[in-house]
Amino acid sequence: MSAYQLVWLRQDLRTFDHSALHHAMAAGPTLAVVVLSPEQWRLHDDAPIKIDFYLRQLQALQSDLANLNVPLLVLRVELWHDIANALKKLCQTLPIANLYANREAGVNEISRDEWVTQSLKQLNINSHFFEDRTLFALGSIRNKSLQPYQVFSAFKKQCYEKLSVSLAPCYPTPQAQQMLDLNFDQSMLNIPSLTELGFNQIPPLQQALWPVGENSAFDRLDAFIADQVAYYDRERDYPHLNSTSQLSAYLNIGMLSIRSCVNALFREQYGNFDFVSTGQQVWLNELLWREFYQHILFDFPKVSKHQPFKDTTKGLMWRDAPDELHAWQQGQTGIPIVDAGIRQMLATGWMHNRVRMIVAMFLSKNLLIDWRLGETWFMQHLIDGDLAANNGGWQWCASTGTDAVPYFRIFNPVSQSEKFDPNGDYLRCWLPELAHLNAKEIHDPYAKHPQRKLDYPRPIVDLKHSRLRALEAFKAL
Repeated sequence: MSAYQLVWLRQDLRTFDHSALHHAMAAGPTLAVVVLSPEQWRLHDDAPIKIDFYLRQLQALQSDLANLNVPLLVLRVELWHDIANALKKLCQTLPIANLYANREAGVNEISRDEWVTQSLKQLNINSHFFEDRTLFALGSIRNKSLQPYQVFSAFKKQCYEKLSVSLAPCYPTPQAQQMLDLNFDQSMLNIPSLTELGFNQIPPLQQALWPVGENSAFDRLDAFIADQVAYYDRERDYPHLNSTSQLSAYLNIGMLSIRSCVNALFREQYGNFDFVSTGQQVWLNELLWREFYQHILFDFPKVSKHQPFKDTTKGLMWRDAPDELHAWQQGQTGIPIVDAGIRQMLATGWMHNRVRMIVAMFLSKNLLIDWRLGETWFMQHLIDGDLAANNGGWQWCASTGTDAVPYFRIFNPVSQSEKFDPNGDYLRCWLPELAHLNAKEIHDPYAKHPQRKLDYPRPIVDLKHSRLRALEAFKAL
């Protein structure tokens, strides 16, 4: 009986530019496995819309792998600490020689992979892990003292130096292998629905916003590079323009690789690291921010454990204000740009990045509510919810993280709204109850008309006074 290679798929649901799949199929006959862990997902606050997106792409991927004669087996294991036993049992029923997977950065992910490695070693099965989620190997970007960078600008500079030498090439989609002469329980090919895993069904209109399949991801990428990236630096902060790539959900579950994005970005320059527009450079910087937070997650495990990156902020006196938190969670704060952002997220599973910063800073500064409560709410509703990026962004806004905004720099949400949504188009889209107001009034509807009757709440906090309150709280540290 032949020995087989087993590819363990996680946040890398694709066939093109897949390190582990490439190396497994080069080594010999290969099959794939995915482990679904709904209870673990709940513990990690994964959004139902993200899980639904994952399951839909899993269906597409199973079909793509079938075209390569690679069966995709599906295991359900509620919690990660039981995965080692489940994979060990699988490998005892099938003649597996090696396990292949792509590395992940979080504390729980690293522990899970160590348990699996040790468990399979007992069966003389070797585990091989590849760098695939980041451009550069975790732990490889170091300063002159061989310490990890804690500031983005210095991290970015070294990334630029490495990219200027060469761009990492993409692995091609593997050639189809011979059909496997392998007996296994055919029920292991069944991919359960979202409701079978215990979550509420996602409305079809929401699903339609996020089509699956690798071709869909590449269509989005190519359209962005062709039509939008040149203007990205000028338009990305304006939420009504839809000028961001909206690729984060695709990158997050690995339907698209980071290498594919960088190679597409420099396609017109034949792979030479040479900027032809400021927009191109600014988008690369956004990809490198994503990279930076993955490395931070790996090098500073405390951010995986609900700890602030800046130890000095541990003693910050956050307010216990459940009613204000609830108003913020539902998009009922009386601050239009904040409410529009939250409602966009609740309706679509996504929020514009500039608006994310405004919304996060309002909660952590103006309401002085613990950023971790906001971080959790975002994870529970975002289709692109990623521990590293979400945590990094929230800690930046709360002035507790790397490169954090100086605590005294507090966005005024009204002036941000006036600047980046000057005509109120974004506000009208998500706050129909304010749609009749003119471009000046819509950003702060009660400012000049305090007695005005609207089907919209009055502000739950005074922006000026709450700013001073936040400054005092930080000064007290």
